[in-house]
This record gives sequence, C-alpha cells and structure tokens, in this order.
Amino acid sequence: MREEEAATPAATPGPEDALPAPVLERSTSLSRELPPKLCGYLNKLSGKGPLKGFKSRWFVFDPRHCHLYYFKGPSDALPLGYIDIADASFTYDLEAEEGQLEIRSAGRDYTLKAPSAQAMRYWLQQLQQRRWEFSNNCTVGQRDNRTLSHFPDSATGLVAKDNDAPFPPQMPDIAESARRVLEEEVAPETLVGERAANYPSPINPTTINFSLKHLGTEIRNSMSNLKPGKGNNENRKSMFYTDDWVLLDPTLKELEEAVGHDEKRKKEPAESSRGSAFAFDFAKASQRAKRPFLRDIIGTSRSRNNGESSPVECVITNGKPSTEIQLRIQAQQEELNKVKEDLSSQKELVRLLQQSLKCSQQEKYSLNTACGSVDHSMAQRLHQKDQQIQALNKQLDHVNQQKDHMEQEVKAFQDKLTGTRDQLNMFRETIQAKDEVIVKLSRQLNECENNLSPQGVSPGGPSVNKELQELNRLKDALQGYKTQNKYLNKEILELSVLKRNAEMRENALEAKCTSLEARLCQVESKHLVLLQEVKNPVCSGEKGPTHEVISRLLEDALKVDSADQPEQTVLKPNPVSEYDIYGFKTVPEDSEEETLIAKVRALDLKSLTLTDSQEISTGVKWANYFAGTMNREMVRSPELKSLIRWGVPHEHRSKVWRWCVNLHVRKYRDRCGLGYFNSLLERAREKQNPASKQIELDLMRTLPNSKHYASPTSEGIQKLRNVLLAFSWRNPDVGYCQGLNRLAAIALLYLEQEEAFWCLVAITECFMTPDYYTKNLIGSQVDQRVFKDLLSEKLPRLHAHFEQYKVDFSLITFNWFLVVFVDSVVSDIMFRIWDSFLYEGPKVIFRYALAVFKFKEDEFVKLQDYMSIFKYLRYFTRTILDARKLTSIAFADMNPFPMRLIQSRRAFHLEKVRQELSELEIIRQDFLRERETAAPDRRDVISDDDEDT
Repeated sequence: MREEEAATPAATPGPEDALPAPVLERSTSLSRELPPKLCGYLNKLSGKGPLKGFKSRWFVFDPRHCHLYYFKGPSDALPLGYIDIADASFTYDLEAEEGQLEIRSAGRDYTLKAPSAQAMRYWLQQLQQRRWEFSNNCTVGQRDNRTLSHFPDSATGLVAKDNDAPFPPQMPDIAESARRVLEEEVAPETLVGERAANYPSPINPTTINFSLKHLGTEIRNSMSNLKPGKGNNENRKSMFYTDDWVLLDPTLKELEEAVGHDEKRKKEPAESSRGSAFAFDFAKASQRAKRPFLRDIIGTSRSRNNGESSPVECVITNGKPSTEIQLRIQAQQEELNKVKEDLSSQKELVRLLQQSLKCSQQEKYSLNTACGSVDHSMAQRLHQKDQQIQALNKQLDHVNQQKDHMEQEVKAFQDKLTGTRDQLNMFRETIQAKDEVIVKLSRQLNECENNLSPQGVSPGGPSVNKELQELNRLKDALQGYKTQNKYLNKEILELSVLKRNAEMRENALEAKCTSLEARLCQVESKHLVLLQEVKNPVCSGEKGPTHEVISRLLEDALKVDSADQPEQTVLKPNPVSEYDIYGFKTVPEDSEEETLIAKVRALDLKSLTLTDSQEISTGVKWANYFAGTMNREMVRSPELKSLIRWGVPHEHRSKVWRWCVNLHVRKYRDRCGLGYFNSLLERAREKQNPASKQIELDLMRTLPNSKHYASPTSEGIQKLRNVLLAFSWRNPDVGYCQGLNRLAAIALLYLEQEEAFWCLVAITECFMTPDYYTKNLIGSQVDQRVFKDLLSEKLPRLHAHFEQYKVDFSLITFNWFLVVFVDSVVSDIMFRIWDSFLYEGPKVIFRYALAVFKFKEDEFVKLQDYMSIFKYLRYFTRTILDARKLTSIAFADMNPFPMRLIQSRRAFHLEKVRQELSELEIIRQDFLRERETAAPDRRDVISDDDEDT
C-alpha cells in the first residue's frame, strides 16, 4: 500500500443544469459510452495485534492512474492510501467469509470484504475490466493523463466537442470470448456507485473505525468537515447527520440511580467488562421518560438468549420441543399468578387505608360540629389527626404508584405471554410442516425402495435426511467451485495477456530508447558543428559551409506532431502536439526566433506535467466530492473554494463554470425570464446595432492562435458573434468594447451561447465596476492605481526598483485586468485563474498579478536599465510554467488580502481620476474655444488628430 497526501481538500456538486439540444445530440451520438464511476463501501482488514480487524472505508477508482483510493468516508478530502490495480491480481476463497476478496499488488496482500457475494463478484469483474482497459491504453502509448480526460455528458462548450481521444484497440474475438466466461454482475445502487454515498455503510466494521497510522490525514479530514461555512452551517453537516439524537443532561435522581446501579453491577461477575467506555448517556429526545425495570428486562432477555439456542435450532435438534415450551409457558403463568396475588393484596391494603381515612374524616367532622369552641388540647389532637391524614395520603399515593407499576408489569407479562403463545403457534405450524415434509419424504423413500432391489439399504429416516442434506451441500459447493474455477481461469488468461503486453511494451520502449539515443547522437554531432561555426564565424555575407547543417537542426527542432502526419505507435521523439487540450497552438507561426522560444516553452511545460504525474489526481478529489454530495445543491464553502483555487479538472470545468455564473447572475436571470437571450438575438437580426460593425471587425482578431476561432466558418466565430450582439443590445451604455470579445471567446470554450452571454454579464455587471468597459475605461484606470498601491505594500523592493528606473508597468498590466490574463500567461495558468475568478470575483486578478511579479522578482532586480526591464516586462509572464507554485504564492504569500481594502482604494482613486478627467475636459473646452476664435489661416494648419481630440 502506498499513501499520498493531498495538497487540497475536496470539496460539493449541485444538480446539473438542463443540457442544450446540441449537447444532448452529441451525447447520444457517441459510439462508445463511458463506463460509470466505480466507488462504494468496502471493509478493509488493517491493524496489528488486538486492533486488527475490518474497518469500513469508502473506495474510489481513478481510471487515469489505475489506482483504487480509499477514504474514511465519502465526504473526506484526503485519501488514507491507495492500491495499485495496474499490476494487481485478484482472488477469493469459498471457505472464507461471505464477500471476502484478496488483492495482491506491489508485493503486498490486501483483504477486503464486500456487503454480499454479489457485490464481491461485481467489484472483481469491474476491477478486472478497468485493469484490462488501462493496460491496453498503456500499450498504445497513451500515458499522458492530460489527454485521457473524458468529458461527462454534462460537458458543454467548444472544448468538449473537441474531445477526440482514441479508444483502446479492440482485442481478438477469441480473447474476448475467453474473457466473457462469467455473466456480468449488476450490483444495486445502494452498495456500489455514486448513489451509495447517500446511504450508510452496509457492513459493520469489526474494530473501531479509526486508524492511528493515518492520524494526520483523519484529523485534517475531520477539521475540514467541522469548519463552518459563511452563513451555510446547515449545508455543512454530513449526509449522515441526524437531529434525532441529543446529549441529555442527567438529573439528580437519575445520577443516584446510576450510582446504585453501578454498585450493584460491580458485584456481578463477568458482567462488568461489558460496560460502556464512555461517560455520557445518549438517548433520543422523544424518549426522555424513564422506563421502569428496563435493565431487569434486558438482563433477563440477555441471560435467556445466551442460555438458549434459536427457535429453529430448538425444533430441529431437540426431541421434545413442545414439552419445553409448555414448561416455559407454565413458568410464565405462575409468575403472572404471583403478580396478580401481589396486586390483589395491594388493592386490599388500599381499600383498608381508604376506610381508615374515611373514619378519620367522619370523626373530625363530628368533633367540629359538636364543639363550638375547642380548647388547646383538642386543637393538638386535631393537629395530630391532620398529620395522620397527611401521612395516610402520602402512603395512599405511594400505594397508587406501586399499583401503577404493578399494572404495567402485568401488562408487560401479558404482552410477553401473548408473544409466547404466538411463538408456540409458530412452532406448532413449523412442526406440522416438517411432519408433512417427513411424511412426503418417507413416501418417496418407500417408493424408491419398492422400485429398487430388496437388497438395498434399509429405510431410515434420520440417515436419509442427513444424506440429502449432505448431497445438497455438495451440490452448492460444486457450483461455487465451478464459478471460482471460471473466475480463476479468466484471471490467469488476463494476467497472461497483460504479461505479454508488458513484454511488448518493454520491447517497444527499448526500441524507442535506442532511437532516441541515436537521435541524441545526431543532435550532439550537429551541435558540435554549430559550436564550431559559432567559434569561427564567417565575416563575409556569404553562407558558411555549415549553414545547411544549422538550418536542418533548427527545422528538426521546430517540428510538431500534426494530425495530418501518419500515426506513430510508440516511437514519438517529438512529444509536443500542434494544439494543446484547449485548442491553442503550442508553436505559433511567427518569426523563427519566436517559434523556437515557443517550442522550448512547450517542451518545458510538457516536462513539468510529466514530473507532476505522481501526485494524487485532482480529478479523484473532485469525483469523490461529487459522489459525497450527489443529491445536494452546490453551496459556497471553504472546501469548495480551496478545490477551485487549486484548479478544476478539464472534464468538470463546464459544470463548475455554469454553477459559478448562475450563482452571480441568478437574480438577473429570474428577472428577465426564459428566452431572454433568444429575444436579444432576434432583435439583433431585425435591427442593425451601432456596435455590430466593430464586432465584425474584431471577430477574426479575437484569438487567432485558437483553432476554434481561426476561420470565418468556424463554429466559435458564429457563437461569438451571437454573444457579443446580444450583449450590445442588453447593455447599450457599453455596447461593445475591445476586450469583451476575448472574455466571451474564453467563456465559449466551456459554455454554450446563452451561458457564455450570462458569463459576460456576470463579469461586466457583477465583478467589475459599471464604468470598467466604457469609452473612457475609468474603472480600468482606477484598478491600475490600486494595483500600484498594493505592489508597494506587498513587494516594496520590486516597487522601489521600478520607481528607480521610471518604469510604468501599467502599460503591461492594464491588459491583464481588462481581459483577465487572456493571451498573457500560458493556457494552464490562465484557466486556473478563470476558475477562481468566476468563483471569488475581481480580487483574484490582484492576487495573481502580485504573484506573477513575486515569482520573477529576483530576475527583475538583476536588470539595471529601463530598456531591459521593459523588454522583460513584455514577455516574462509566458516564462512562468509552474501553476502550483504560482497559486501557492497568490493565495498564501499574499495574505491577508481583504476585499474591503480594494473597495476602499477604488473609491479613493475613483474620485482622483474623475477630478483629473474633469480638469482635462476643462482644458479641452478652453482649447476648442481658442480654436474657434483663432484666425482662419491658423485653423487650416490644425491636424486631423487635433480635430479628433
């Protein structure tokens, strides 16, 4: 077993939105349905010594790494460990406990237990199938987990439609028919699958469900579950939380009874070891009333259950079951008679006390009527009589209480007697049914003996039954061994094929290694020639003798894997493809120098991705989060925020973005109603919009390095046009501003047209200030001044360095804020910024802008002149490739980072910017007045630019 510590907790999905028609058509047209997620409860054998036993664990299979992760519960974020299924073998023993299976992986044995034999077979078949698929994927060389992400049916946008990952090759029909020797098991949803997280564990652990080995992980999981959300505490309770159980505060009387009960229990041998280890009493709130003689009834029932066998065993094994039952009924009847006698004596005592009380009252009444004035002695006698009456009343109350207790006991005994009678009737019916079966079997035995020779075995009832039972047991065992044999044959066949595939993969890797070594030698030789050329350059304009070698070397270095090239199976010396998973070109077709730098950057990013593949997959955490909160709506919580900050998986980004956008614009959508987006499109088609001309000019200039917007006939261009036109009609004050096209284009990669439209509304009307995208871009100017203040506070050394050389970095950072880092950083980092931006708002832009400068602070300080600093400012963001480190700087090193600080700074600088603009407007008006009063010959020399101003 290997353990991995996750850097981020998991966090919650809500119900999915209704899918548009094109997505439904695409989902139904897939030729191969993706397999369902494999997850569910299993008991895992762990621990040592007396603590060894089965503990309930929540298992989740990760198809990308072929790992079986296990958690303490579905709501946990960090796994306790994982089992490598890629090289594992599976088996089970018929003589072991029901549902028990074994997994052998990495030299270790793991013993698991399923709730039933059917669930065990389902898990074995599914693990075999997933191991088979993963092995086939590895055979064809698909090792990059970034290209193996399958989109769920709810995925939308242009990127989801570009999911063309190849499926594993089909195996020969003979091998497939040999693998299908067993019928496919179907496990109920309450035991296996995402819905199983809504039910408690179906199998009880044999030990305390706590692991000392994973103490740190369990504490972090517990703390993450106990953290209260902001205003959503009710949504942060576990799915297994119930309000029926409360902690009761014991009263003084209950404490005295508990002390007496403890003293009584200390005197009982061997019973004290069964007491609870906790000092608290838990009970249901609805059952606060104390039940009389409950412990006595439980003790009597426990001693009777320990000393007696089950009713069915009593009927089968004892020769005289009815006699014992009659004895038990007779004992119960005697006990009932005794209780009735006690009850009658108590009633007689009550009757006598009532008569005495009546006589005392009559005597008192006669004395009061006979004597008008009573002396001191008579008053004392009356006082004594009153005291006697009060004592008799108390005694009467006590007797009534005893009477009630006796009546309850009588009722309980009557119920018990009724249950015993029902049990007796059941036993009689069982005995009668068995007698009929015995008679029927005896007749069959006689018929068989009559049909056979007279020298056969002499008839004997018990021996025949015993032989029939043994025969049935052997038949069941034979069937079980046949099933086990089929399963083991299938396991041996698959392991043989997997071994053969591993050998083929090893041979292919050896061939690839040899090819790469040969190519390395060639590259080294060419580099030596290049170094010689650099050492002895040709001063004349003529081309040197090694110019051809240098050109060929650069041409080989700039090669990329294109879809038009013939498919190669294993030997791929160039691991960089033409487009990344988002549809952006990895190596743009610019100048040769820029192309070479882009190729180096793509290789570095590829290397970084491959080195990070050993960490726990973020997709597993999201899958576990979705499984643990399947039927609950997604709500804001610290766990969800942490998950989003560390990146949304490629296949889940459509769902999370839809939820984030709807979270911010729900009030606008409810107010506008359904069909609002379509009505805006109809208006745009019927009437020309002033912004439509500029929109058409900017469509092809939006994202030219993306294949979704590279051609006028691309699907993304038409969708982008619809979104921008609809927004221009919704917000005529803004209409269209350069920058909105890029925002809408990024949203369309994961959202449909209407959702992308509302995403644009959320950015312009919820996140940014109203004047952010207006003609003067006042809000953007304000944010640049706010960012300058934050840079001086968070990074004073870098800010002082910029001030020393008079570097205006806002010329570069202005575009970061306007289009949220589009075309400013690499794609992986940009989409991670958008994940957090759509959830938290504009504060994320300030965090990442500061983090980018913090990431390269030392490089900036090394530069000692204005030109080198400004030149490095233009491209330094493209050199940042480590998204994990950048995220850590943005959300850890930049703290504290309250939003109210940004709001206060915005308000302060907004007044200053408006004041400056008003002063500029006054200067402009003065200039216009002077121009009007100027001489005609002077007005003629005014340039066109002055006319525009």
